[in-house]
Amino acid sequence: MMIRIRSRDGLERVSIDNPNITISQFKTLIQNQLQIPIHNQTLSTNQNLLLAKSPPDLLQFTDMSNPSTLLSSLNISHGSIIFLAYEGHRTIAGPAVHPAGSFGRKMTMDDLIAKQMRVGRQENPHCDSVSFDRDCANAFQHYVNETLAFAVKRGGFMYGTVSEEGKVEVNFIYELPQQGTEEILMLLRDSEEEKLVDAIAAGLGMRRVGFIFNQTIMHDKKDYTLSNREVLQAAELHAESELKEWVTAVVKLEVNEDGGADVHFEAFQMSDMCIRLFKEGWFETEIGEDVDPKLSIMKKDVVVGSKDVKEVDNDFFLVVIKILDHLGPLSTTFPIENRITQVTMRALRSHLDRAKNLPFVKRISDFHLLLFLAKFLDLNSDVPALAECVFTQTAVPEGYQLLIESMANTS
Repeated sequence: MMIRIRSRDGLERVSIDNPNITISQFKTLIQNQLQIPIHNQTLSTNQNLLLAKSPPDLLQFTDMSNPSTLLSSLNISHGSIIFLAYEGHRTIAGPAVHPAGSFGRKMTMDDLIAKQMRVGRQENPHCDSVSFDRDCANAFQHYVNETLAFAVKRGGFMYGTVSEEGKVEVNFIYELPQQGTEEILMLLRDSEEEKLVDAIAAGLGMRRVGFIFNQTIMHDKKDYTLSNREVLQAAELHAESELKEWVTAVVKLEVNEDGGADVHFEAFQMSDMCIRLFKEGWFETEIGEDVDPKLSIMKKDVVVGSKDVKEVDNDFFLVVIKILDHLGPLSTTFPIENRITQVTMRALRSHLDRAKNLPFVKRISDFHLLLFLAKFLDLNSDVPALAECVFTQTAVPEGYQLLIESMANTS
């Protein structure tokens, strides 16, 4: 038995072996045969479904919302048409192509693949919002503003939590070893240090959730949101993360109405198509000086609108996310790693002395302090144990307290 499916992509067919299946089973067949995830599907026998403009509009179509309803009970039979609305992007397999004789042109497999790579704007992010702990966001922007004067680029990995609703909370920023110029941010990844960072984050009930960097003051004279180099770097880190809610945040200096300068945060997700193109090696990674920075260069043609092009406006790859702020569980008063001034034991002593009236667990509730300590402790036992004390705000075992205080007193 064959059911016809009408969606924004036209008319397609789904084959059914058993006419007495439920809507839930039918959605599984749609997922398998048309590559549309079950959770994205809204089905109805009412063609007005295809006119729905927003998620609330879709909720009005309830005739096929019960997953246990039998198709046969809705008078659906061989040849019936069901209407389908779905969110997100999808690649539709092209038809089999055969040589077309002297009046046609042979299409290569590359031609067919290019037709499937249709680049458009992605309306909805996988991340509902991103909220920054005010202290950690301020510590980052203050450094690039006051110390670096927005003259060179600086970046860091954001760590925090992701809720079931896709809300991301950033509670600390790890500034990895790096070298920045006006146009390029070179990340000098230290795998051993990153293991410590990830172990601390796990103990704090957190994980890596995004990448943050600043644009330099020269960007104010440019007419793009992210440059092609920035798109490449953001796509690479997003793809590495395998986290669908991954956030890319940008800090920039903007001239206000009074002629002064304001520090401004923006947050994006790289689109699903951007990540797919990156993973499959479509981006030209060698960028010549004559290339317009607002355009990403592809190795092969992709379809934008109705045109086959190798140059794509970077804005097509960006999905905007709303920004919120909150007061997180950690302080950001200990000196931050991998900056111009090296962190020493004297900094540990000063930090502990400043907070000596607080419970010891409060005195060490700072990611940057925990990272400094972790370099002298065991990764598999000591680091998780200390991080868990901070996470649960329970008393630090006396042995650790004595060890940390003795380290501070060696300065």
